[in-house]
Amino acid sequence: GPTRKMPLTASAMDFFQLFVPDNVLKNMVVQTNMYAKKYQERFGSDDAWVDVTLTEMKAFLGYMISTSIHHCESVLSIWSSGFYSNKSIALIMTQSRFEKILKYFHVVAFRSSQTTHSLYKIQPFLDSLQNGFDSAFRPSQAQVLHEPLIDEDPVFIATCTERELRKRKKRKFSLWVRQCSSTGFICQIYVHLKEGSGADGLDALKNKPQLHSMVAKSLCQNASGKNYIIFTGPSITSLNLFEEFEKQEIYCCGLLSTRKSDCTGLPPSMLNNSATPQSRGQYRIRMKGNMSLICWYNKGHFRFLTNAYSPVQQGVIIKRKSGEIPCPLAVEAFAAHLSYICKYDDKYSKYFISHKPNKTWQQVFWFAISIAINNAYILYKMSEAYHVTRYSRAQFGERLVKELLGLEDTSPTH
Repeated sequence: GPTRKMPLTASAMDFFQLFVPDNVLKNMVVQTNMYAKKYQERFGSDDAWVDVTLTEMKAFLGYMISTSIHHCESVLSIWSSGFYSNKSIALIMTQSRFEKILKYFHVVAFRSSQTTHSLYKIQPFLDSLQNGFDSAFRPSQAQVLHEPLIDEDPVFIATCTERELRKRKKRKFSLWVRQCSSTGFICQIYVHLKEGSGADGLDALKNKPQLHSMVAKSLCQNASGKNYIIFTGPSITSLNLFEEFEKQEIYCCGLLSTRKSDCTGLPPSMLNNSATPQSRGQYRIRMKGNMSLICWYNKGHFRFLTNAYSPVQQGVIIKRKSGEIPCPLAVEAFAAHLSYICKYDDKYSKYFISHKPNKTWQQVFWFAISIAINNAYILYKMSEAYHVTRYSRAQFGERLVKELLGLEDTSPTH
């Protein structure tokens, strides 16, 4: 849970600034003004440009965040006369001023001579965000490594044609998280860039388990010695990775796939389906030290690799139609924690910022801001302030937008 007690009067902005404090926003102001100056020195002066202020930077973020609540196709719809127009916040800043800030907006204006990382334009921000996540929250023992749902706005997906979907540009990065499965709080973010078609590119990442292993190690670099139980999907699960994690006192439970997983070192007899028909709930176990490979049958064979649970401990999967299905405890635990993350995705994925910039670093930045707001809401729900105001996720987002824009109204809109 939270590591600090927030006051009863804590606002949405107070929770958001646990991760994005004023000093980070002030740095954005400095870097944006530096970039604007350098840009104009190179391409000619812009008479309409005036250096941005901290108040304007907060309003700029507020407009962007408002797209996560109303899901407008373009942030500029706020100033339009159409369905997504919002006169109450459009008066704070003119559209032309917003577009100027958007044109020059930067988190890091210039590459230093020592920088080789492709995410240098937002790496300091991601590092600051990570420090905020680490200091504000203590996760539960059970955590999940996965890719959160950060794709297109669900309204767009439901209404567009297949041709429009194919025309959408594919993201040039893959975003992975380590997430507390008891609360949904995202403890760590890892961004893997597609940097060409080489061994480290995104195309290789989809096909090579060793690269998924690299992602897992990066996400768990701060987890050593804490006895965490990490749940993994088929692309990450492997015997070599789990044995390496065990040496660091990190324990694992993962779903195994003969097609997607690295099955090196696992007995072939457990990877082949038995010819004789099996009844639901039957399972076979092979052990090596603390590691167990479980093959469980339920309308198909499911394989699990774990060193976090004893294979002889019994569990149960409850289905609405077929009732209780016996299984090892590891299977029950895996199903429970993964179902919680699915509920998190259903609840929070629709609150990702809808703005879709062309530059990869900006895409990562707005996704990271969206994750920070979701984490801020989770901390808010676990605080005493929630029992005073009881905002929903949408209301919390609207409060944050109004506070960033400097509006005085404190009552929820719905």
